[in-house]
This record gives sequence, structure tokens and C-alpha cells, in this order.
Amino acid sequence: MATLLTSLQNTRIKNILKLNNRRQRDAQRKTVVEGVREAARALRCGLAPEEAYICPELIHTAEATAVWQQLQSLETEGKLTLFTVTPELFAKAAYRGESGGILLVIPYLNQTLSELSFKSAPLLLIVDGGEKPGNLGAILRTADAAGVDAVIVTGETNGGTDIHNPNVVRASLGALFSLPVVEAEAGELLTWLRQQQIRIAVLTPEGERPYTETDLQGPVALVMGSEAFGVDQRWLDEADIRLRIPMVGIVDSLNLSVATAVVVFEAVRQRQEGNRNGRTNFATLKT
Repeated sequence: MATLLTSLQNTRIKNILKLNNRRQRDAQRKTVVEGVREAARALRCGLAPEEAYICPELIHTAEATAVWQQLQSLETEGKLTLFTVTPELFAKAAYRGESGGILLVIPYLNQTLSELSFKSAPLLLIVDGGEKPGNLGAILRTADAAGVDAVIVTGETNGGTDIHNPNVVRASLGALFSLPVVEAEAGELLTWLRQQQIRIAVLTPEGERPYTETDLQGPVALVMGSEAFGVDQRWLDEADIRLRIPMVGIVDSLNLSVATAVVVFEAVRQRQEGNRNGRTNFATLKT
């Protein structure tokens, strides 16, 4: 039976607000999923919330009702703690005003490189130092739509955002839960890529080949850097090939999520159509 919360000073509500802070998230190993669609997708992907907060007055759609019923079933089975809250309390806890009356507290995903398994020619996406949560969330949506095998996030020491930032969860529209997403240190990741014999293709304005003129089939990791600083120098040093997006206007770069979508869907198109003459093949790994 759900517990009703009414006090604006409730400690659980205060803790939800704390989880907007990276240090608090890391200390508790928890984050927040806010919104009907995001909660529905988290549950559909088998995620197990620790707590759920429902505002009955804000449940207005069939999808929201279905999520509420699923959460009630999980609460009956003893798999989560369910609370109902007043509109005033939900407004305090929720970051978005239009989130539909559903908020989950979930444990960190904690997936590691060693847990990843792929088909014979995986397409991986590495985001190195992406500093904007909205960009990272949009990249996850692109990866989900394109069928990328995994997204690996690195470069946090250079100001990169973490995958459990609530803004990443929101911007991904739940895609964070639908595909493997791993945080890894760059040195560890480079070693792992070499062990797996996965080629490294780095996107940089100084790339020697346009992305459309390079064979992106076979096992490949596309490495994207931050808009402010680009990729870390070690990725440029270790790249099997450096790619560029030709620019004909006065600007010299694209939004990170846009650039990622452009290159990812080119790789997908090549894999669907097969190789064509005229593309540079970089099948030989750098040693």
C-alpha cells in the first residue's frame, strides 16, 4: 500500500533534490528518472526502481495510468517502495513541470567493459569529454535509433558529464536504458579496444579523410569529442584514422549531437548497402 507524503519538509523529497548534485549521486549510487515516457521505458527495459513517487492528480493519460499500475504491482511484490504525493510536493521534487506525475529513484547502471558482448562487427560510439547533458542525452537517442551496439562515455576529468545526470536521462527520453552504456577511463578503454580488435575512428576538424569516403564497416569505434576542446590528444595519437565532416560555410564545427548523428547514420548506411569503390579502407589496426 502506497504511503502518502504531504510535508514539504519530508526527508525523502529533500533527498530527491540532493540527487541533482553529482557528488550526492555518486555517494548514494542513485539517480532520478522523471516523466511518464521515461519511467515507462525504464520499466520496459527491466530497470528496477528503488522508490517511486506518484501524484494522482497529475495522472491524466492511459500510459501514465499503466505505469502507475505496474509500479503498484511491483510494490505489492515487495520490489520497490511506493509513495503518493500532493501536487505541491511533486512540484517541489520534480525538475520539470510537465513530467506527468511520475518520478522514480533508480540505482546506478554500473555496466562495465568486461560485460559487453557483440556480434562479429560491432559499431561502437565513444563520447570523450562531452560537457553538455542535453547533447549526451540526444546522442543516446541517436544511438538507440541507429542500432549502435554500445555507447561508452569517457573524459570526465576534462569536464565531461556523467551518464546518470538527470538531464541526460531526460534528454535521452529513456534511451539510456535501452542499450549498453558504459563509463570508462580512456586508458582502460584504449587497451580494451585493442584487445577486441576494434578499429578507432576519431572525428576531428583536422581529419585527413571525409567521413563519407572512409569504409566504416567492420568492427569500429567512432570517437566524438567535446565542442569546446575536441577529443583528448591520446585519441588522436591512437586513432587508426581521423575523419572530418566537410564544412563549406563560415562555421567550423557542428553541435556534438548533430555531428554524431551525421557520422553514425553514414556508418549504418554503409553497413546496410555494403562497401563501394572509392572509400579508404583502414582495416589494418594501428600498432
